[in-house]
Parts: sequence; structure tokens; C-alpha cells
Amino acid sequence: MKPVIQTLLLLGIAGVLIMFVRGQHGVRMQASKRLAFFAFLVLNAVAVLWPEGTTQVAKLVGIGRGADLLLYALIVTFVFVVINFYLRLRDSEQRVTELARAVAIRDAELLNRDRGLIPEKPASRAPIAGTRDSDRAD
Repeated sequence: MKPVIQTLLLLGIAGVLIMFVRGQHGVRMQASKRLAFFAFLVLNAVAVLWPEGTTQVAKLVGIGRGADLLLYALIVTFVFVVINFYLRLRDSEQRVTELARAVAIRDAELLNRDRGLIPEKPASRAPIAGTRDSDRAD
């Protein structure tokens, strides 16, 4: 009979897998990220079912205990996630800044036009291919 903690951990892994599969990721999540996350969940399940395996792998790479190996892997994963979130946040902030600038410039132009400080924009005419502005009849 399996210990209660193993059953609970496996149920948790299955729940995360179901949420991952049913989630609305769209095209934003690349296939490599999906495969890596799936492999991560499979390795978690293997570690839960066969805890001695982590110790054997740890000894192969020169670490004494499997728990230490898992801790080191967790630290590396945490640093990766923090850097990934930071880069996404920085990109989002840049997009918001550019959008705010564009809206502010547009609003200022509209306000100044309403006040009569700048002339109304003439209707723009697209140039005809192969002609010069002086060749067009107005």
C-alpha cells in the first residue's frame, strides 16, 4: 500500500496536468515550453513513485542525497522563472509606455485643433503609383 503522501502528491500532479492540458494557452505558449512542462510533471511523478531514484541520480552527478539534487534543481528553476517574469514585465511596461505616449500626443493634437491653435488636417490623398505630386490634378 502506498503512503498517503504519495497518493496526495500524485493527485496534485494529475490536477496540474489536467489544468495544463485544459488551459487556454493559445499560440503564446511555444511547443518547447509545453514539452518541457510535461517532462517536468512526468519526472515529478517518477520521483514520487520511486524516491530512491533521485538519490541514485544525485550520486551519479556527485551530490550526496536526492533531496539536495531536488533543492538545487528547484533553485535553478526559480531563478529561471524570476528572470522570465522580469523580462515579460519589462516588455509589458515598454508597450504601455509607448501606448500612453501615442494617446497623449493624439489627445494633445485634438485639443489644440479644437482650440484653433493648429490648422485642421487636410484629407490625406494617397499618391498614385508612377506619378509625381505635380502631375496630379486636384
